[in-house]
Amino acid sequence: MPNSYDWIEKSLQTIHQASWYRSVQSLEGSNGSVITLSGQYFINFASNDYLGLAGDERLKAAAIAAIREYGTGSTGSRLVTGHREIHRDLEIALAKLKGSEDALVFSSGYLANLGTITALVGSRDIILADKYNHSSLKNGAQLSGATILEYPHNDWLSLKTLLELHRRSYRRCLLLSDSVFSMDGDLCPLPELLNLTQEFDCMLLIDEAHATGVMGTTGAGCLEYWGCTGREIIQVGTLSKALGSLGGYVAGSALLIDYLRNRSATWIYTTGLSPGDTAAALEAVKILQSTPGHHENLWQNVAYLRERLNIKLESPIFPLVVENAPKAIELAKKLKEAGIFAPAIRPPTVPTSRIRISLMATHQREHLERLLTVLEL
Repeated sequence: MPNSYDWIEKSLQTIHQASWYRSVQSLEGSNGSVITLSGQYFINFASNDYLGLAGDERLKAAAIAAIREYGTGSTGSRLVTGHREIHRDLEIALAKLKGSEDALVFSSGYLANLGTITALVGSRDIILADKYNHSSLKNGAQLSGATILEYPHNDWLSLKTLLELHRRSYRRCLLLSDSVFSMDGDLCPLPELLNLTQEFDCMLLIDEAHATGVMGTTGAGCLEYWGCTGREIIQVGTLSKALGSLGGYVAGSALLIDYLRNRSATWIYTTGLSPGDTAAALEAVKILQSTPGHHENLWQNVAYLRERLNIKLESPIFPLVVENAPKAIELAKKLKEAGIFAPAIRPPTVPTSRIRISLMATHQREHLERLLTVLEL
């Protein structure tokens, strides 16, 4: 009898042959710029914990206190059984940080993108998206049923041409872009994108996952960095990177947030963010707001690497692009043998294989020197 699941083994064999196969590695102890894997210490250049807050004692204490008061889970959808005032406190704090009227907290950043995009546009609408956008933006666009056109990475002039050709044929238009691109480290041309929204009557959604807590004078993100705070825009982000917790958010106008509470399926039909994660994220936002320049050490590290390599480094993300997946795996192995943890990133995650180096505020100068020595840069 034929087995309906035989195709899975063949598919895995194909993944192995292409050097695309991936598996998890067990991390021991706490997160940080130095981690322990299988009893060995490694300098960690793979983390999105840009500010080192995931292991911060203040976040731990806030999470523990919330669990003691509220328990470990939210028990259901916030509209039905899962809402706590701490959720609303976090939303108010995020709205203040992002310079928006209101915010809505989701159980993950991925769900925030899927739920927001599918609530905003449908089959009569068009989405124009950067080719290098994150998977959550791409999948949200596909699920919406809207017509999707991709423009070359960060090429706003090509985007303008597409708008001139297609905008009038559709009811609504949504522009989608990461603000900091997670695998390349470069920034979207946000001022130009905002100008296009006015010229062509479009909505603009940017994914601030790798910008929140990192970009701008106070860590508010790319709107602050580009001097665009107060412009009408939809900001989506995550609480799991620089904010050291888990979950996602959407920040925007009060009308937008009220609409999403009633139309975003991934918020309506998903259990609310756990009390511990909510409290930890809230504490992280409080730290950012009460400690201006909290990310100063991070940007000192970025500036040092920028100077040593004589490259244009716009964010804490530094990609080392290599020819193919086997060479990326080989370089990652070389780094690991030298005590540096920076795994290979391969297709289909990225179009070209690479080692993705991400800097943290807690990296010491000797950590950076070790990296440069091993890479012979």
